[in-house]
Amino acid sequence: MIGRIIKQNIITKLFKGKAIILLGPRQVGKTTLLKEIFNERNDALWLNADEPDIQALFENATSTRFKNYFGNHKIIVIDEAQTITDIGIKLKIIIDSLPELQVIATGSSAFEIKNKTNEPLTGRKWQFQLFPFSFSELANHHGLIEEKRMIPVRLLYGAYPEITLHQGEEKERLKLLSESYLYKDILMFEGLKMPEKLVHLLQLLAFRIGTEINYNNLSKELKIDNATVEKYIKLLEDSFIIFRLKALSRNHAKELKKGRKIYFIDNGIVNVLLGNFNLPENRADVGALWENYVISEIYKKYHYENRWANFYFWRTQDQQEIDLVIEENQVFHAFEIKWNQNAKARLSKTFSRNYENHQFNVINPSNVEEFLL
Repeated sequence: MIGRIIKQNIITKLFKGKAIILLGPRQVGKTTLLKEIFNERNDALWLNADEPDIQALFENATSTRFKNYFGNHKIIVIDEAQTITDIGIKLKIIIDSLPELQVIATGSSAFEIKNKTNEPLTGRKWQFQLFPFSFSELANHHGLIEEKRMIPVRLLYGAYPEITLHQGEEKERLKLLSESYLYKDILMFEGLKMPEKLVHLLQLLAFRIGTEINYNNLSKELKIDNATVEKYIKLLEDSFIIFRLKALSRNHAKELKKGRKIYFIDNGIVNVLLGNFNLPENRADVGALWENYVISEIYKKYHYENRWANFYFWRTQDQQEIDLVIEENQVFHAFEIKWNQNAKARLSKTFSRNYENHQFNVINPSNVEEFLL
């Protein structure tokens, strides 16, 4: 069993009078993690909310009905809770009327779970997010040297548990994952009218990793309006497939103010969309794959460590650029991300002048562990 970083954090929050919300894409290991935590307890009740009879249980919910159904169980786990109508209100009833119970709800669609739990569960929940395996988790399991050797594999196939634990079957399992699970919740979303446009959008984004995204250009290529492009990108972000970086700007001259870049949570999904599993050394886009991998791993690390920081890229009108800038505690941490270990990189004097309180590092395969562990 590959240990998950947030396991102990979840354990410390049990039986504190609040619900635990565990978010993350389907097939990322949420249920496996919870079963590992509770595998020695016989007082846990598991409810799969994808099942119609479980959804029916939560209709016309009352505290009396829940008490009768839950019986002597002390732990209630509701898997894929986003499928239950008004889940936040239902969880509030359980927490308020049965305070001795520990309720855990998992969700694969943040746009559903967050919207349905934020107001009813104000002050009544702990929220965690689970990603595909991180560099740190895999290094702790395999050893640092072995995991660094596996980086070219991670660039191609990513680190979903289903993929990582079945070497030799990565392509087939990635295809199944993307077709059967990845878009399931988005395509079920009631406002989604053109699912084929969504998949086309993802392909366009996969080809544009590391470059600034122009919504107008996407709109023209997809033949849909800007508002729909923005809506689809928000859905993809809220369902843990992509995340956005804004342009860093403090109103200095020539800085881009409204730019954005988009990265994927998992490299395997990128290559499924590109239809390309050639080895990194044979790829013209290896720099983009490496950039996506490093930035997504740092993104996971900051989430798991619950660090408050803002993620940006930086660019000026005359094409000065920094791949990643993390603003944390009023310090601007600037990173250039290079696949070629011999590539030289210098920090822009303009950036140094505009952001005096800064640090600068180049991340390449030889030193990547310094920033991911």
